[in-house]
Amino acid sequence: MNLTPPIVQRLRVDEDAERRALIAALRAPAASISPKYFYDASGCALFAAICELPEYYPTRTERAIFDAYRDDIAQVIGTGTQLVDLGAGDCRKAADWFAALRPARYIGVDIAAQALGDALAALATEHPTVDVSGIVADFTQGLDLDADLDRRAATFFYPGSSIGNFPHTAAREFLAGIARQCARLPGSGLLIGVDTKKDARRLVAAYDDAQGVTAAFNRNVLRHVNRIAPADFDADAFVHRATWDEDEGRIRMWLEAAREVKVDIDGAPRRFAAGERIHTEDSYKYTPSQFEAMLRAAGFTKMTLWQDPARDFAVFHAR
Repeated sequence: MNLTPPIVQRLRVDEDAERRALIAALRAPAASISPKYFYDASGCALFAAICELPEYYPTRTERAIFDAYRDDIAQVIGTGTQLVDLGAGDCRKAADWFAALRPARYIGVDIAAQALGDALAALATEHPTVDVSGIVADFTQGLDLDADLDRRAATFFYPGSSIGNFPHTAAREFLAGIARQCARLPGSGLLIGVDTKKDARRLVAAYDDAQGVTAAFNRNVLRHVNRIAPADFDADAFVHRATWDEDEGRIRMWLEAAREVKVDIDGAPRRFAAGERIHTEDSYKYTPSQFEAMLRAAGFTKMTLWQDPARDFAVFHAR
């Protein structure tokens, strides 16, 4: 029993280098902001609200697939594995699997140390027989858990279609890293959620809801940037845009200047012409066959697929 879960700090951040990269991206002719800056406290709250919107189908559809096929999925995975929760957040999605998978260990991996610590403490209290621990890391920069896992099989859990935020090459490299981890521990596998391609109007609506919550989420990144750069963006001077790129199979999010705007960025002016855009996020979508091909290219050889009746979302187990 472990009611004060240990947390290993693996996050190595050069804050000055990060700030310089942010400033350079803002000053570039094609300005951009990394989506990692979405998630200050306000951004996290807004994203939680997005997940409950009628237009934003991925969260509820993935949940419905898990609920409908939980026993089948558990049979494929097996019980007693080490459950590695990538992007653990509040740990609730993984906790829903404890009864079915009966994990021997739970390892939550997240970049936000304080939030992870609070979530793990609550999880350990609710499940005192499970060995609960955490790792603070940016796993998108590489995943090496050799020092953290024992020799038992591991289940890597990556729900929520977050794989769509990686460009194709980076997604394949990330999946290949997990495949290498699985190969070292026989019986291991990956359980992952993937958003599928569908009607462009539905895709755009999911990222540009009628209530304007996603717009508020997108503009909030400017307030976060103001504190870090520092800068003096007027968030209300920018309009949220979401577009579908058919050729690349991705949603693109932007902040578009509603008028000419002069912004002070770390002591130097940057002018944005009316209509000029700042790119903030891409979200790639896949047909099931496309994602299966990516899993195979990453080194997985056996895949099982579950989908909702409308085929709006896909859940894969790969080993």
